[in-house]
Amino acid sequence: MSGRVPWTGFGGVGAWHHRSMVFTIREPQRADAPTIADLHVATWKEAYAHLLPAEYFSDDYVEKRHRMWHHVLSEPRDDMTIRLAEVDGEAVGFAWTGPGEGREGEEPPRDRLLYALYVRASEYGTGVGQALLDEVLGSESAMLWVAKENPRATAFYRRNGFRFDGVEQTDPHAPLITDARMVR
Repeated sequence: MSGRVPWTGFGGVGAWHHRSMVFTIREPQRADAPTIADLHVATWKEAYAHLLPAEYFSDDYVEKRHRMWHHVLSEPRDDMTIRLAEVDGEAVGFAWTGPGEGREGEEPPRDRLLYALYVRASEYGTGVGQALLDEVLGSESAMLWVAKENPRATAFYRRNGFRFDGVEQTDPHAPLITDARMVR
């Protein structure tokens, strides 16, 4: 993508330059679990607050995200890739991929699944989301689920070669959101 020049260092840490902004992308460690959990909650609020009732983001919801990220980062798996984006040491986005999953009784349509890609609204349009996607998937074939009610995300994934395959489901974590599957 024009406007940014990637540099990848050792150990999966990279510095990306986009316009006048510099951000880093790195593999998170177990100690990053609370930071990613809080970022996950914050980005969901920014992306979906208009679709979910205020009580959805309860203390219980926040605690579940903390437990989930503690588990994920405490027991890393070789078939998963997670990257954290930071600006001046502050977490601003993350991406997470793993093995593809089919619906009940269905073979996965792709071997890789983008579980999550979330960026703070303040970083939209800066290249952080694109850099995260590039880090965890590159040009690899993959599948993902996107909220139908999120046109910004849908447009982003279309620009990256994903297309809807006609399969939809209610988000198991947010029953008021309909997810549509995209593949490339």
